[in-house]
Amino acid sequence: MHILGISAFYHDSAACLLRDGEIVAAAQEERFTRKKHDHRFPQHAIEYCLKEAGIGVGQLDHVAFYDKPLLKFDRLLETYLSYAPRGFGQFLRAMPLWLRQKLHIPRIIDAGLGEQFQGRLVFPEHHQSHAASAFFPCPFQEAAILTLDGVGEWASASWGTGRGNRIELTHELRFPHSLGLLYSAFTYFTGFKVNSGEYKLMGLAPYGKPRYRDVILEKLIDLREDGSFRMNMSCFEFCHGLTMTGPGFDELFGGPRRQSESPLTQREMDLAASIQAVTEEVVLRMARHVAGQTGMTRAVLAGGVALNCVANGRLLREKIFDDIWIQPAAGDAGGALGAALFVWHQLLDRPRQADGVQDSQQASLLGPAFDGGEIRAFLDSLDAPYHQFDDEADLLDRIVKELRDEKVIGHFHGRMEFGPRALGNRSILGDARSERMQSTMNLKTKFRESFRPFAPVVMQEHVHQWFDMEPGQQSPYMLLVADVHPDRRLPHEADDSGLEGVDRLLKVVRSQVPAITHVDNSARVQTVDPQRHGRLHRLMSRFHEATGCPILINTSFNVRGEPIVCTPEDAYRCFLATNMDVLVLQDCLLLKEDQPAAKQHEIDDYLARFDLD
Repeated sequence: MHILGISAFYHDSAACLLRDGEIVAAAQEERFTRKKHDHRFPQHAIEYCLKEAGIGVGQLDHVAFYDKPLLKFDRLLETYLSYAPRGFGQFLRAMPLWLRQKLHIPRIIDAGLGEQFQGRLVFPEHHQSHAASAFFPCPFQEAAILTLDGVGEWASASWGTGRGNRIELTHELRFPHSLGLLYSAFTYFTGFKVNSGEYKLMGLAPYGKPRYRDVILEKLIDLREDGSFRMNMSCFEFCHGLTMTGPGFDELFGGPRRQSESPLTQREMDLAASIQAVTEEVVLRMARHVAGQTGMTRAVLAGGVALNCVANGRLLREKIFDDIWIQPAAGDAGGALGAALFVWHQLLDRPRQADGVQDSQQASLLGPAFDGGEIRAFLDSLDAPYHQFDDEADLLDRIVKELRDEKVIGHFHGRMEFGPRALGNRSILGDARSERMQSTMNLKTKFRESFRPFAPVVMQEHVHQWFDMEPGQQSPYMLLVADVHPDRRLPHEADDSGLEGVDRLLKVVRSQVPAITHVDNSARVQTVDPQRHGRLHRLMSRFHEATGCPILINTSFNVRGEPIVCTPEDAYRCFLATNMDVLVLQDCLLLKEDQPAAKQHEIDDYLARFDLD
C-alpha cells in the first residue's frame, strides 16, 4: 500500500511517500526549485518520491494533506471580523489567494497528480500531522506529545499522548496566543525575516543579556504555571496589519525595529537573549505540566518551535523526562510525513514497532542520491578536472589531509537530508580545532553574518568526552545544544570582560575546538554512529586517528539565501560561487585551484548577485 503525504501553500512545501508504513522518500520542494522555503504545490518533490518508489500516481492508495484548509479559512474570517475595520487591508490582500487557490486544494492536488489519482484524499488537522510526525517514527512505545508552532488551523500548541499505534491530543493553546508567533515577532523586530530568521535570533542570544525578560513577562504575556499564556495583543499587528509588531511594542523596547542589514546593536542582542529565556521558561512549564498530567517518562516534540535546539537542550538537562525525541523536519515540511503516518497507523490501524533505541526516520536521509557514473558523466560534460578514487580509504585519507591543512570542503554523498539541517551528506566540513575557521567559513564561504555559530559533528562514542552529555547519548539530528566539556575549555587568552557583541566570540579562544564553541561555551551537537552515517563515521574515525580529535565542523552545503544543494549540478555551482577549497562528489574530489572557471569571491560580489535579507 502506498500513501503520499503533502504539505503546501504556507511554508516549506514537501512530499513524503510510504510503502506499507515504511518511509520510501521525503523531500522539500525548495531543493528542486532552488527557491528557499518554496511554499508552492510540491510538484517536483512528488515526482521524486514516485520515482524513488518506482510507482505511478495510479498506484497510490491514499493522499494526505497536512491540515484542514476550510478550518483555517474559518479562523481567518473570524479574525478579520473581530478586528474589523482595522484588518480590511489584510483581508483584501488574502482573499484573492484563498478564493483562487487555498479553498480548492482537492482540485489542485488532483491536477498536480495528472487527474490519475483514484484513491482516498485525507485531511488531518495541522497539529495532528505534527504529533504523528513526532510519535510514529520515534523509538518509544509510549510517550507524551508536545507540539508548538506559529499556528495551524486554530491551535498554536497542543499536547497529548501516544501509545502503540495511536495518538491522542487532548489540550491545545489557540491563536492568537502563540509561542511561535511571539518568537517571530522578536525575529521581525530585530530585523530578521519571519519564518526563516528565527534560528539567527537564537544564535544571537548568547551575545546579549536577558535585560527585557521581566518586561516581556509583565507587559507582553501573561504566563501561567502550566505554560499556557495570553499575549497583550495591543502590542502586535499580525491579526489585522501587515507587520508583526505595532507602536506599543516599540514603546516597550526603546524605539522602532532594526532595519534589515543595518548594524546589530546591543539592544538586538539583549532582545534575543530575553525572548530566548522566556521561550525556555514557557517550554519548561509546559513540559512539567504535561509530564505531571500524563505520567509519561518520555516525550516527543514537533512544530517549528521544536527546532529551537537551545530550549531542547535545556529541557533534556532539566530531566523533566528521561528522554526526548524531536522530529528532525519539525516544521511544516514534516507535516507531509506526519499526515502520511497518521493515515497508516491511526486511520488504517496498522501496527507500529518501537524498540526503545532506534527510530524509523532512517537518519532523515530520505532525498535523492546520485551514483558515481552519473556524477562522472556530469563532470566530464563540463570538462571539469577531478580526481577519481576507486578505494574509499584513499579518498578518506585525502579528505583528512585537506581538513588538516584548514581547507573548507564541500561533502556530497548518498541521499539528501529531509528537514532544515544538513547531517553530513550535503554538508560543508572543516577542522573544528582551527581558530580562524569560524569567521573564514562564515564570511568567505557561507557569505553570512560573522556572529553565526557553526555546529560540531562528533563521533557518538566520544560525545561525553567533549561535551556535557551522557556516554553514548544520541543527537543524530543536530537538535540539542550542550556545553563543551569543562576539560576541553581553555583559560581565556585575553580578558573578554570588556568585549561586547561579535568580538566576544571572534577574539577569544574558548576551547580546544574554538570553531564550534559559541560565546557561552555551548554547541549544537550532532552525533555520528556507524549504523546511521557509514561513510561520515569512517571519515571522522580517520580524522580522529590522525589528530586525536573526533569532531568536525558541519554546516549546510549552501550559501546564504539559497536552499541546501540537491544535485551534483547544485553542488558544483555552489563550489564555484564561493571560496570553498575542495569539493567531494561521491568518489570524485575536485580542487578549486584546478577549475578553469574558478576565482576568489568577496562577500560584496555575492550580495550584489542575490537579493538577500
